[in-house]
Amino acid sequence: MKKLITIIFTVLLIAIGLNATSSKAPDMERIKTETTNPDSKYYYPVLMERYERNETTMTAEDYRYLYYGYMFQEDYNPYRHSEYENIVQDLYYQASHTRAECDSIIEYAELSLKDNPFDLRQMSYLIYALRTLKKTHRANIWQYRLNHIIEAIVSSGTGLDAENAWYVINPKHEYDILNFSGLVAESQQYMEPYYDCITIKPRSEADTATTYYFNIRHLLEEYYRKFPEE
Repeated sequence: MKKLITIIFTVLLIAIGLNATSSKAPDMERIKTETTNPDSKYYYPVLMERYERNETTMTAEDYRYLYYGYMFQEDYNPYRHSEYENIVQDLYYQASHTRAECDSIIEYAELSLKDNPFDLRQMSYLIYALRTLKKTHRANIWQYRLNHIIEAIVSSGTGLDAENAWYVINPKHEYDILNFSGLVAESQQYMEPYYDCITIKPRSEADTATTYYFNIRHLLEEYYRKFPEE
């Protein structure tokens, strides 16, 4: 899957570059209000319907409301795991795949995405398998979705300090963003009041370790609101 990771890596670098000087933290109160208001153009069922119809007219702002607005939906659980996501896990580490293996990756990726529409890893596996089978149109649709979700995340900050932390709706997205960038996590720690800090393994002895910051305040608030016993 190296070719796929290279494609995602390029998209991610472009997105980070475009948002380096224009990033802004999402206004979660406004996003909650708008995505739960039936009269708003950002009403969540309407946004999700547009997304599933593959509307190319959806703007970067639409995708920010789509991604972060998911936290305020009843089925949201940042720690939920799909029963399908690891069924063909062994296939993910192979250098190449047969048609039958690609069909299996596609089947379980699509099932996983029905459970969790923002599983970025399953999206990447699905794109890879579709491209391998020359199903270019479907692959392009999912690539477009993944590109814009990544852009929504990296547009929330620079990730280089707590004040400019990236906002995520799922802890796995922290590692997805870094892995898609070709970076390897060396250590992780929680920093009060609500930051995940991931330090990257230096690429060489001459490099210094870089730490990236992720704001998980609203992720935790919604989780404990729904699961107060945890």
